[in-house]
Amino acid sequence: MEHILIVGIGKSTSYLIDYLSKASVARGMEITVGDIDKDTLDQLKNSYPQIEGVVLDIFDAVQRKEAIRKATLVISMLPARLHIEVARDCVSLGKHLVTASYVSDEMQELDAEVKEKGLVFMNEIGLDPGIDHMSAMQVIDRVRDRGGKMLLFESFCGGLVAPESDNNLWNYKFTWNPRNVVVAGQGGAAKFIQEGTYKYIPYQKLFRRTEFLDVEGYGKFEAYANRDSLKYREAYGLQDVLTLYRGTMRRVGFSRAWNMFVQLGMTDDSYIMEDSGDMSYRDFVNAFLPYSPTDSVELKMRHYLKIDQDDIMWNKLEELGLFSRHRRVALPRATPARILQKILEESWSLEEDDKDMIVMYHKFGYELEGRKFQVDSSMVVIGEDRKFTAMAKTVGLPVAMAALQILEGKISTPGVQIPIRKEVYQPILEELERQGVVFHEKEGPYTGYNPDHVAG
Repeated sequence: MEHILIVGIGKSTSYLIDYLSKASVARGMEITVGDIDKDTLDQLKNSYPQIEGVVLDIFDAVQRKEAIRKATLVISMLPARLHIEVARDCVSLGKHLVTASYVSDEMQELDAEVKEKGLVFMNEIGLDPGIDHMSAMQVIDRVRDRGGKMLLFESFCGGLVAPESDNNLWNYKFTWNPRNVVVAGQGGAAKFIQEGTYKYIPYQKLFRRTEFLDVEGYGKFEAYANRDSLKYREAYGLQDVLTLYRGTMRRVGFSRAWNMFVQLGMTDDSYIMEDSGDMSYRDFVNAFLPYSPTDSVELKMRHYLKIDQDDIMWNKLEELGLFSRHRRVALPRATPARILQKILEESWSLEEDDKDMIVMYHKFGYELEGRKFQVDSSMVVIGEDRKFTAMAKTVGLPVAMAALQILEGKISTPGVQIPIRKEVYQPILEELERQGVVFHEKEGPYTGYNPDHVAG
């Protein structure tokens, strides 16, 4: 009997478990979910009595291998850094593996052995990475099949709050790991190519160099560059493309406001702040400002950031309670980024009935028979509530669908891989459409950046 082991329960697993639970009834398939938290497993059992829950400590090698040994295929929904031990066990025990995370160097090193054993290790099969790969390759392959040459590829994605739940000045709430939001963009300059010229944006300038785009029916958005837009140039076969740019979407005005935290140093995760356990929020802010025997924290902040009292940026800072003497950090030996994360979580967490929103937007430029064309493709998904979020849907459903396709033998090419081949992306995109994850395309003349000449 087919047996899927899901390792880890988190924000992105609600749709994954629900989809596979329904499939298990139809297919006579067994599903086991392993997690360290027994209470979470008990709650899961109440909703899905046919699913077996096992307390699983991922750092206990004996326990981990025993759970994997019983499975036909393993889905790891652990933090990315923890996939590798599960992956090594899957190789040694001959089990297929699916993750939504980027392929690490350690994972890639398993490729030869995975191929030798005829196993499929499918990675980057969530939202971003995942749906972005599949939807992009579907259009790129279609252009090439017609004899076209790619000139431009831009791709943007954002996890945002739905319009009906957008009730703060930042137009933003957390829909996935808050830590990843706080430290986004760090670790090196963003790099991309525009009209044949390589471009680089250092972290301290990242949030003031934004692109703007419109999504029909949902208005205007901004996007800041991802750290390495060139990473998939070879995988997508875009070595000769003139423009390749990938970015993260936010509502207009977010990046300018977020840049205040960057300039102050509050997003730094590299050192511990002394006495962080006893700090008030006001103390935290003051720690980044010059000493003054007379000026208030508020006045020093406005001077330092060069913002007026009636500037909307100031209202955004006040809305977070940053100047409170009474709210406590209460995090011993915390980094600035960790403290900022706690402060933001108090204001930006989804309420029970809040809905989130996923927006993805691609722009393709190509040349065919001497003429230049452009395809604009966009997808918007609205969540149901705090549990069944659009983020969970767009991450979890592709993972679940890939797992079933592997078990059915429809995805059969062995190796450590990402979903860029037609045999992988076509059936999954079709099934996603049936689940309400739909891309809408518009085709027209190519606008590019400088369609008539190359400029730097």
